[in-house]
Amino acid sequence: MGLPDADTIVTYPAGDLRAEGRVLVASPHGDHLAVIADRTSIHPVDAAWPDQPADAGVLRAGAREYAIRDAVVAATDGEDLHIGSVPVRPGTEGWSFLVAHLLDADAEVGEGDEVELEADAATRRALSIGHTACHAASLALNRALADRWSKAAREDALGSPDFDGIAIASSRIEPSGSVDRYRLNKSLRRAGFDAAGLADGLDRLAASVDSTLAEWIADDAKVRIERVGEDLTDRRTWVCELPHASARIPCGGTHVASLGELGTVDVSFAVQDDGGTPVLVMTTRAGASA
Repeated sequence: MGLPDADTIVTYPAGDLRAEGRVLVASPHGDHLAVIADRTSIHPVDAAWPDQPADAGVLRAGAREYAIRDAVVAATDGEDLHIGSVPVRPGTEGWSFLVAHLLDADAEVGEGDEVELEADAATRRALSIGHTACHAASLALNRALADRWSKAAREDALGSPDFDGIAIASSRIEPSGSVDRYRLNKSLRRAGFDAAGLADGLDRLAASVDSTLAEWIADDAKVRIERVGEDLTDRRTWVCELPHASARIPCGGTHVASLGELGTVDVSFAVQDDGGTPVLVMTTRAGASA
């Protein structure tokens, strides 16, 4: 059949749990069988920015059902297939970007098979809550830290200096929460951010962020994903209709439909040392509503 010459069509941005597709590649990959279909509802993890873990789920081929052990981004230039570790940026001309579903090595799935893919609903919802809470908390954090900037800085979607976007080192989405790490390094200080005394006021910072989040959650701000197409690499944007503005953040993950679905959200902060550089760690936890 040959390697795919088009991106995988993904349906999870619309909230879909199920998709039907045709297998284009079924190839051994380490201790697994890597299965790539032309369409999937399974959110994969991207090694380039592995913030949201892959969906749990199953792949069905006829009467056979197999657990999806992992789902990762893959890419091909038509000659070589790279699974998990992709050597080029998404959207690079001449490359196709794909979702590889990793099954047990003895799975009986072959090229040309018609398959159904289904994401586990509970896992998807928990990660979607965590990702939505992460974005909302980042905007609330930017607002809380706005008076620490002495120079004009790049602004976030709501007009605050974008501390999150400028200082972020890593972000990890977890079920109903997230952990974000921000480097308080020399380049941040040269950009005009004053970190003096920040470590002594972490409880006050958390209270400020929590207060803003409570306001937005009480308003039940609506959330949606806008996308320009259905391909894996097509641009997608998280949009949240907050009380006084529409927040827009580029994002390839999954989300709930409103901030009200988060229930209560609480953040906590710690300052850690990373080889002599202080790192601000924000942990976000959501107590989802029914």
